[in-house]
Amino acid sequence: MNRDQFRSFLKDHLLILDGATGTALQKSGMPVGVSPEKWVLDNPEALISLQRDYFKAGSGAVLSFTFGGNRPKLDEYGLGDSSRDINRRLAEISRKAAGEKGLVAGDISSTGKFIEPFGDMAFETAVSHYKEQVAGLLEGGVDFFMIETMIDLQEARAALIAVKETCDLPACVSMTFNEDGRTLTGTDPVSALITLQSLGADAIGCNCSTGPQDMLEFIKAMMPCSRVPLIAKPNAGLPRLIGNKTVFDMGPDEFGQYGPLLAGAGVSIIGGCCGSDPSYIRELRSVLKDFKPSPLKPPAFSAVTSIRKTVRIGPEFPVTVIGERINPTGRKTLQDELREGRTTEVRRMAMEQTSNGADILDVNTGMPGINEKKKMTELVGLLAAFTDTPLCLDSSDPEVLEAALRIYPGRALINSLSGEKTKIERLLPVAAKYGAMFILMPLDDRGIPKTAREREKIVETVYAWAGEYGCTKDDIIVDGLVMTVSSDQEAAKKTLELIRWCSREFHINSLVGLSNVSFGLPNRSLINRAFLAMAVVEGVNVVIANPSSEGLIPMKRASEVLAGKDKNSRNYIASQTGSIESKDVAPHPACEEDLLKRIFSAIVEGDREIITALLQKAIAEGHRPGDLADRQLIPAITKVGELFEQKIYFLPQLLQSAEAMEKAFEYLEPLIKAVKADSPAKSQIVLATVKGDIHDIGKNIVALMLRNHGFIVHDLGKDVEARSIVDKALETGADIIGLSALMTTTMVQMKTVIDLAKSEGLKCRFLIGGAVVDQAYADEIGADAYAPDAHMAVKIARQLISI
Repeated sequence: MNRDQFRSFLKDHLLILDGATGTALQKSGMPVGVSPEKWVLDNPEALISLQRDYFKAGSGAVLSFTFGGNRPKLDEYGLGDSSRDINRRLAEISRKAAGEKGLVAGDISSTGKFIEPFGDMAFETAVSHYKEQVAGLLEGGVDFFMIETMIDLQEARAALIAVKETCDLPACVSMTFNEDGRTLTGTDPVSALITLQSLGADAIGCNCSTGPQDMLEFIKAMMPCSRVPLIAKPNAGLPRLIGNKTVFDMGPDEFGQYGPLLAGAGVSIIGGCCGSDPSYIRELRSVLKDFKPSPLKPPAFSAVTSIRKTVRIGPEFPVTVIGERINPTGRKTLQDELREGRTTEVRRMAMEQTSNGADILDVNTGMPGINEKKKMTELVGLLAAFTDTPLCLDSSDPEVLEAALRIYPGRALINSLSGEKTKIERLLPVAAKYGAMFILMPLDDRGIPKTAREREKIVETVYAWAGEYGCTKDDIIVDGLVMTVSSDQEAAKKTLELIRWCSREFHINSLVGLSNVSFGLPNRSLINRAFLAMAVVEGVNVVIANPSSEGLIPMKRASEVLAGKDKNSRNYIASQTGSIESKDVAPHPACEEDLLKRIFSAIVEGDREIITALLQKAIAEGHRPGDLADRQLIPAITKVGELFEQKIYFLPQLLQSAEAMEKAFEYLEPLIKAVKADSPAKSQIVLATVKGDIHDIGKNIVALMLRNHGFIVHDLGKDVEARSIVDKALETGADIIGLSALMTTTMVQMKTVIDLAKSEGLKCRFLIGGAVVDQAYADEIGADAYAPDAHMAVKIARQLISI
């Protein structure tokens, strides 16, 4: 089934997938703690029987049993070198179950590692692992691919790129959102959708973590921006422990009631996740037998995204501001830092521009004496993790742009492409491959046109050419190409004429770079602001400027009122009354003269580069190591936790700050011990992912955060026997045992640990966490508390040791 056939099928048919597989196979005898993939290879009839039951119940497709079939996951069982063969053989088993009529989706999921720029695994390493898995699934005869249960948008991108670069089969992507509507790394449904559909996913949606009621809200958020079919594969409600078994609180009848609601909201592919079985699929088939997918009406909109934010561009939205300052041209401090490999000035500029009103950040690394491609990818990685603001990648080199687009965890804007034949031929394929928007400069091989009409013709020509790559007007922003009025009095008028044509006749977004118009004139900011007001009235959608320039943002808001772009003058009034929200973050250390405040800020912003030098300076000035830890570092990481709790920070920022804190303590801890050898004993905590569960991302983050807050942490790793956990707690006199589980099949092991610990007479407290558990489950198994994330784990642990 090729991509066109897949989409054609979904125009007239709801595709019903299968339900849960792992829990059903456990009922068939699969033990906890073994490699599920290896067990099925040894017991293929168990999977064939289950999947045939799903087809009989009404599934049109089943997922191959390759959820953990990537090399890093199989390495947990010493099977990594057999990844391709294992995927091929498992796909063949599902192919046998499907027969001639059923479809088989090649199942791809997380490696269990964070991918750069948020983790240690190189992006190309992740792509390589997924390509290996894709190759095996293709050999096994899958019909399409389902990239599912993804908690990290960057990892989903790596898997999607692997499929697209290996074959032409359809590739669907399903993210996992928590009840707050965000993935573990902070991505919302709309940002995920826009990023993935721009990258070429054939269907997008969500599965796991939530029941159908919450998932319905995620689908409703996606639908207005969707250009591809949507997917929903919810859990059967919430898990509960009854006896020693995990059950879900939603039966097939109640589950089925959400089928028509999900289909009505735009879902074309539907199934069940944790807690479901063939009876749930049978009910879905029954209630959806007369349903056809809602007609797909691709919306017209322009948007760029970061991993956590979407910026919409167009006549119905406020004028978008692209901050221009991360560009080494004429900026010696930035040039020196880029050559030396430091990023303090980049961080400062990013924060300053964002806090002063930039919606997008332009990033340029073109200067003599550095490797532009290497430096561009480094800054893209830094900024993607450091700020929520989407990026505009500024380079004329296709290799630089492709390298940056490949690792950027969002939908970027390219600055820029022109009507020059070489640029079109080299840059358009790159923009199309990664689904980027691009700025179009209306000049060609003959140079800069003298009249607005000549510029219009170039726009029309490039637009037609871009259409051959699947680009639409929504993917393009026309640069007004403003020249300085000091040398050409008509320059601004020509640009305004082009903007007017873009807005009122050709109906395409337009842009101006404000600083060009005033070059060579005194009081340039006054000329820039006047030109901005004129451009806004003519319909400009985007400006490239320094948002920190005095009066610029207020002039933008006032102009939007006069141009009718600020409904009921809401933004203008809010800005004048002080009710526009701003992020509650500390000032960047480079902006702050007070050394102690700079140390505090470095932790809040996760600046690992500068923290040690700042602490060394503080020690040299006579500050006590213990005071620096107690009065600056601990309050700073506490502030980070508060920002995380308020949804101002997300997991990447939390990790960056934690790593900066870790680096700070690497330097301070020996000094503290030397000053005070008789320091009081710290609270001890034993952490482990329970027996049978090999997921430990969340537990590792908790361990890092607890250490940052002064706990002595004994991290036993994953897949740990209850006996080992209890023995370690007895040995260390642990104050707390922390347990993690990410699967419904292993969460019951938490109760085993707690029961054993109590039988041994341990008086410690028990803290549990993981996607499948909650406070109600903690109460059921006798745990003292449940923590939904790393920040709360620290907060609750402190409370537990004070009881």
